[in-house]
Amino acid sequence: MSPKPPVGTPKIAVRDAKKSFGRKVVLDGLDLEIGAGESVVVIGGSGTGKSVLAKCIIGLMQADAGSIKIDGEEMVGRSTGERERVMRKFGMLFQGAALFDSLPVWENVAFGLIQGRNVARDEAKQAALKNLAQVGLGPEVGELRPSELSGGMQKRVALARAICVEPEIIIFDEPTTGLDPIMADVINDLIIKCVRQLGATAMSITHDMVSARKIADRIAMIHKGKIIWSGPTAEIDHSGNPFVEQFIHGRAEGPIQMEVRAT
Repeated sequence: MSPKPPVGTPKIAVRDAKKSFGRKVVLDGLDLEIGAGESVVVIGGSGTGKSVLAKCIIGLMQADAGSIKIDGEEMVGRSTGERERVMRKFGMLFQGAALFDSLPVWENVAFGLIQGRNVARDEAKQAALKNLAQVGLGPEVGELRPSELSGGMQKRVALARAICVEPEIIIFDEPTTGLDPIMADVINDLIIKCVRQLGATAMSITHDMVSARKIADRIAMIHKGKIIWSGPTAEIDHSGNPFVEQFIHGRAEGPIQMEVRAT
């Protein structure tokens, strides 16, 4: 059992995190803190390090240097067993849903219970059907294969899987990418509802500003591997930061220069 953190300890505390792949620097001394019960959205363009940050926090990757603490426990440099114990606090909705095509929907939802916590299949199935209902899907959907579902239904199944283990922390990786505006709003509403019901801490990464404004208590922007601005959602339109201004208004002109090869 994990030790109980002192009162006021951040749920997630990232300090001077660095991660490179060969010569490519992805995280370059990044700092980010998320309090218990807070919903933080990290915005930024493609290739700025958002997904790598999420994977380092959840333990799917190891930061090269710096500090990543979960409830005050240092994760950088820890053994696989120690990281796995802390990873049990997490649920994650992966970009593109990342469902297992070979498994029925209910088993996808119950995967963490069956494989990670040795819950009996009958009990796990009942938990899966309960969580499918939480995201507006009936028991008949549980018997289908992911390939039989629409993109919006796959996202809802992925959300049901993320919450099925009743996590303390949920990470949402581009939860509305590829969805039409109406279904994206449905997913946003479900995220808010599920996070509140669990009392969970949430970190979402996205470039969808409509989604960010709706689900975030606070927004942080990443650029070239660092957080360059962070503040309450209501303040983002008055950030005074030219990088943030360019990004949220989708302007081609500004300090963020996209690499475009001439043909």
